[in-house]
Amino acid sequence: MASKHREPRIDQRVITLYDEFTHTAMPRRDFIKRVAALVGSVAAAETLLTLLRPNGALAQTVAPGDARIAVGRTGYPGAGVEMQAYLARPAAGGRHPGVVVIHENRGLNAHIEDVARRLAVAGFLALAPDALTHLGGTPDDPDQARNLIYELDGERTLQNYLAAARFLRDHQDGTGKVGCVGFCWGGGMSNQLAVHDSALHAAVVFYGASPTAAEAARIKAPLLLHYAGLDARINAGVPAYEAALKAAGVDYRIHTYAGVNHAFHNDTAAGRYDEAAAKLAWQRTVEFLRTRLAA
Repeated sequence: MASKHREPRIDQRVITLYDEFTHTAMPRRDFIKRVAALVGSVAAAETLLTLLRPNGALAQTVAPGDARIAVGRTGYPGAGVEMQAYLARPAAGGRHPGVVVIHENRGLNAHIEDVARRLAVAGFLALAPDALTHLGGTPDDPDQARNLIYELDGERTLQNYLAAARFLRDHQDGTGKVGCVGFCWGGGMSNQLAVHDSALHAAVVFYGASPTAAEAARIKAPLLLHYAGLDARINAGVPAYEAALKAAGVDYRIHTYAGVNHAFHNDTAAGRYDEAAAKLAWQRTVEFLRTRLAA
């Protein structure tokens, strides 16, 4: 992963407000008003919002035209809809283990497509579904995408991701072994795939919502769980989740990265991205998937 410029550290109170803004129905105007009260002006608040929001132009860790991979759009049968997705695989051909890539609450954007390409370079058949397919697909405006995410029916969305795993198991370029990796909203969905898909071979969660203890007891797949040290909202559920995993005898590993924020892996959002933690978490992710999805 190429080195990326890191912006000056933003006041943690602003980041906490941004996390609330992106995970609740807080109107944009209220976020700006509250940040302006902290930093002294609306103009400064708008500048900070720009730093915190994803910038798709930075999502070029692996270029779409990279000769090592082949990429394109595809569809697969979902719950009453033909799901749209981004598919990336090694260009050399052959069969490869599959990975379902589950996006954040901003939909299937340039960053998640880049993550799929990184997995293809690492030797995986990576499928990144667009959870917003039946709502017209992911819009360019990330805040609009965030609002649409919360209109999704939870059970239908889960079925669409279970269908994605089946699609990869049956894919002509796959080995039949499938794992998943999810970020933020997608981290929670990665947990749910592990709960509901007994054939899943591995699940990676980046700062995602924890299942209930009863759900955790159903998990069969090995888990790799990444958490941000400053992410109080998500971390509040981790101790109970870990206790449930231990009680159920689930194979899991937890890594908490000190001093970093929720979404630290997203290198298109300079305000929260942490290069050292992101690189380490990604290295661990690739190694875990290679081991668990080996033919």
